[in-house]
Amino acid sequence: MLGKFTGTKTIDWVAFSVYLTLVVFGVLMIYASTYIEYEKYGFMRSSVGRQLIWMVISAVAFGVILTLDWKIWQLLAYPLYTISMVLLLGVPFFGTEIHGNRSWYIIGGMSFQPSELAKLTAALAMASFLSTPSTNLKSFRSQIIAFGMLLIPMGLILLQGDLGSAIVFSSFLIAMYREGLSPNYYIGGFAILAILLLGLMFDPVIVSIVIMSLGLWYLSTLYKEQILSQRIISGVFIAAVSAWWFDKGLYSLAVLASAYLIWGLIYASRKGVREVGTAALAIVLAVGMCFSANYAVFKVLKPHQADRILVWLKPETCADCKSMYNFMQSKTAITSGGLLGKGFLQGSMTRYSYVPEQPTDFIFCTVGEEQGFIGAIGIIGLFLVLMLRLTVIAERQRSNFARVYTYCFVGILFIHFFINIGMTIGVTPMIGIPLPFISRGGSSLLAFSAMMAIVLKMDRDRYRL
Repeated sequence: MLGKFTGTKTIDWVAFSVYLTLVVFGVLMIYASTYIEYEKYGFMRSSVGRQLIWMVISAVAFGVILTLDWKIWQLLAYPLYTISMVLLLGVPFFGTEIHGNRSWYIIGGMSFQPSELAKLTAALAMASFLSTPSTNLKSFRSQIIAFGMLLIPMGLILLQGDLGSAIVFSSFLIAMYREGLSPNYYIGGFAILAILLLGLMFDPVIVSIVIMSLGLWYLSTLYKEQILSQRIISGVFIAAVSAWWFDKGLYSLAVLASAYLIWGLIYASRKGVREVGTAALAIVLAVGMCFSANYAVFKVLKPHQADRILVWLKPETCADCKSMYNFMQSKTAITSGGLLGKGFLQGSMTRYSYVPEQPTDFIFCTVGEEQGFIGAIGIIGLFLVLMLRLTVIAERQRSNFARVYTYCFVGILFIHFFINIGMTIGVTPMIGIPLPFISRGGSSLLAFSAMMAIVLKMDRDRYRL
């Protein structure tokens, strides 16, 4: 009978062991990158000293969570989510500016970043909503609510200028896919991302012409009016020549796109071909995104944020910018470690802080320089083992809430892991985001430890009814 607890009576030791290994290794890497600071200022004022204090706080929180009934998190999911949103809303007014971003509160001499708490509470709220029997992600109403729950914290954090933390909330799409969200959203999302990136990498006029040509060719296959198809293709060719020759790309494309949209909608209404009108609108939106990507990067983002994206996509345009210097120093530090590394506390670039923000955003450089390729692969392997194990834990849950929450946590881990390591080697843009359990940051360590403890507690009690 399952009427009383017959569970495992212990936590998942594989996941816990990996977690503990990463935390301990993180403290060692923070000490390696700041030990000169430790020798100069002493324990309490050093980075490793403050991190050890947060380790104790996180350990206490971890233990407390394991003693609580996990259902309390489902009960308090929405109130905690509301509190964290209020804290985010108050940051621009009452927060403290650090490194150019007003994203922190100072409490008792220690900084606290509410966006880290928001990751935990948003995951709880999303799990509570998606596990509700009335929720069905095939319905438009449920989709709107679910997207709203992740877009609200994203918007509030973007107001603080913290693009990295805002992107993390997109990780909930992994849990939403597991719970039945249509793949069409992901196909559309990847298509939009590809268009935006192409519009940044190449001349948006040329990219727009290619998009319109492909779209018109597709539409011409929907019907057999050969003469009209030839006229469409001829119109695209004329627009391309005029855009190239007269350097009036924006004007030519705007005229052609508007005319084509009107034609597409008229044709759709006369012939009853729904795909024509839909495709016409999609083409115009795609053309608009090509130019809006450039506008957003050069006009909306701050200069240092734009540089980070351009270093990733068009490094030849940022030879003298600070972001290029950061990337080159990061790459040099990682590659200088060779196969086995220079040894603990023996990294010259680490010792003399050649890489900016090394204890936080670029902590992986310390791993690469001092522990070498073997150490770097080992850390990557530990993260992969942890995420794989958490996926197994998610699938064996009897509670829908526990399953969804665990997938939310896996998604958060993956985004942090992929972007942080990726930006140090040039795979992703340089977005300020910590490496979980390893980067310096008390708020981050506490939030990730709490999320981990909740998962382990729910898994331990998965047979309790």
